[in-house]
Amino acid sequence: MASENIFDAEDRVRNIPKVGILTMFRLGLFQMGLGIMSILTLGVLNRIMIKELAIPATVVAFTIAMHQFVAPTRLWFGQMSDSKKLFGYHRTGYIWLGAGLFAIAAFLAVQITWQLGASFYAGGWGNGQTYGCLGLLAGVFALYGLALSCSSTPFAALLVDVSDEDNRSKLVGIVWSMLMVGIVIGAIISSKLLPAATTCQETETVVSIFSQPQALAALEAAINRLFLILPGVVFGLCILATFGIEKKYSRYGIRSTIAEREDQITFKRALKILTASRQTGLFFTFLLVMSLSLFMQEAVMEPYGGEVFGMCVSETTRLNAFWGTGTLMGISSTGFLIVPRLGKQTTTKVGCISVAGSMLLVITSGFMANSSLLQASLLVFGLASGVTTTGAISLMLDLTAAETAGTFIGAWGLAQTMARAIATVSGGVVLDIGKQIFSQKVLAYGLVFSLQAMGMLLAVWFLSRVNVKEFQTNAKTAIASILESELD
Repeated sequence: MASENIFDAEDRVRNIPKVGILTMFRLGLFQMGLGIMSILTLGVLNRIMIKELAIPATVVAFTIAMHQFVAPTRLWFGQMSDSKKLFGYHRTGYIWLGAGLFAIAAFLAVQITWQLGASFYAGGWGNGQTYGCLGLLAGVFALYGLALSCSSTPFAALLVDVSDEDNRSKLVGIVWSMLMVGIVIGAIISSKLLPAATTCQETETVVSIFSQPQALAALEAAINRLFLILPGVVFGLCILATFGIEKKYSRYGIRSTIAEREDQITFKRALKILTASRQTGLFFTFLLVMSLSLFMQEAVMEPYGGEVFGMCVSETTRLNAFWGTGTLMGISSTGFLIVPRLGKQTTTKVGCISVAGSMLLVITSGFMANSSLLQASLLVFGLASGVTTTGAISLMLDLTAAETAGTFIGAWGLAQTMARAIATVSGGVVLDIGKQIFSQKVLAYGLVFSLQAMGMLLAVWFLSRVNVKEFQTNAKTAIASILESELD
């Protein structure tokens, strides 16, 4: 009887239609929306707080990074979407709820930012209201992070549910590329909706834009409009991307009758599995160092354009378009052109070294005060980042035991998010330290970019010690023993 049920279930799986190319691109609209939202938080809001409101970069970076420090909830939301339906669906309900909440949280964050800027300008850190606003802003960013986890984790699970082994890699490739498209589109739209260079001239004598009421009014109106329109558009994209998809294409309900779902991945178990094998420990150390080095510039690049190059908000936001375009080129071409010729490990090394070189170009552009060179440097940086990311993901699949693939990939996503949060804070801290050490701002920013370059070279050293064959020989036994002890 059991075998008959299995065959019946398999027949039903075959009767469910496969997602086509157009549907894959429609699903990619969700990731495109997330790319747009990342521009609003890390590309616009952080620059406003650091440059226009004159709030210390360390404080800004830590506050914004709160949305990344709540990343462990991704595992909980994933488990919830497996076991409990919301609005009648395992995935779609969570996706829509999270999308609505992060759109609202983004707008609330801007309103609190204006209050924080006014309080800080009026009384600095001696004003109790400043601390209250800062705590409230951190809480809103934590809510923003929870909303992202609520939507993005079930969305990733939905991609698995609606795909099969023979088309899953194509679906993931298209959706990931759409994320980069969203970053580029978000940067372009933001630069168009923000004040132009002729209306936001900046001088070194201005401590806070609150000392210029007319400029403040123009900037506040533009930012409020931006954070009202784009989050609404993103929410609409999330609905359009997922409406009807789960009902028509999901294989989750049938698969759950013929195979057991993996248990929830706890943080403790993930850490044990990552350290079970010497090779996995080395590789994930590489991933940690690589992620830290790759994202340290994220919270300081726009202020760099403002303080060193004299760019206005719309111009610094447009810098993300150069980085995003390069990343999209790198991701879309590496798997087809570079990996087949150089191999996965060599490709990743080349990418890391190229990232280090691009950071030196970014520093050079600052000393020359050449904005065109900065834009070209960010294009190279994006291209190198795409090569590095694609190579690392491809290599990770080789360093994944089939029996615990979900655990490895889920834990890697958690590790990357936490590393990115630490990198965001580290960038702000190093920038503030640099400003205390150096009188020239280009040197302070150069300290951040130099550490990035050195970190990438350190990542190459860790990567050179990774041996895929050794992992494949002993990791499976080590992982099985840990899982068995956990069950006991």
